[in-house]
Amino acid sequence: MGTRTTSSLQPTPAPVPDRLSWIPIRSLSERHRARIASHILSLSESDRYLRFGYPATDEQVQRYVESIDFERDEVFGVFNRKLELIAMAHLAYLPVPTQADAPATAEFGVSVIGRTRGRGYGARLFEHAVLHARNRGCERLFIHALSENAAMLKIARNAGATVERDGPEAEAWLKLPPDSISSQVGELVGHQVAEFDYQLKLHAQRLSTWLKSVSEVKTHMSETDRSASE
Repeated sequence: MGTRTTSSLQPTPAPVPDRLSWIPIRSLSERHRARIASHILSLSESDRYLRFGYPATDEQVQRYVESIDFERDEVFGVFNRKLELIAMAHLAYLPVPTQADAPATAEFGVSVIGRTRGRGYGARLFEHAVLHARNRGCERLFIHALSENAAMLKIARNAGATVERDGPEAEAWLKLPPDSISSQVGELVGHQVAEFDYQLKLHAQRLSTWLKSVSEVKTHMSETDRSASE
């Protein structure tokens, strides 16, 4: 057994990242499964290794995506202006414990595409997952990561999690406070604003596509008129 290091189990709010004060995080559903697959498949080999604990192949990624139970678990994502899924988190609720005093637990996993790393997406998704888990009566959040995944373990430690190392692997446990009116309202407002942000991006994308089509039609008509006059 390797050396273990621990920190307090007392719930502590995660610090606010310096570069971003807020980002729109949208709940994903069954209809986003293809986008989730595309996102994870776009990860580099090293990023897949950190996300899953092994260098997942395309086939293994597809099996993971197909296994996501959207009725039981929660999946969150961050979209850029092109509606590309650039960061996502999977909050998997573990089976209800058989012991009466055993705490309800959920496991957290996150991935961020390379070119957008360092912008606080991982920390924000973790904070978002904590809020959702609290509001659903979850008492603990669990993270299983490689010991070399410093970014993920830093997020956990900053939130006040207990981190236990066992050779190449590490586990982080975060005790969650009970839900409150503030946490319930915070989730509701965040959901509404993120949905509004997504719809704006969707309309902007559709407008851009329409304008491009109009431009192509005008160009085609101009070329046709020029050919007819020659």
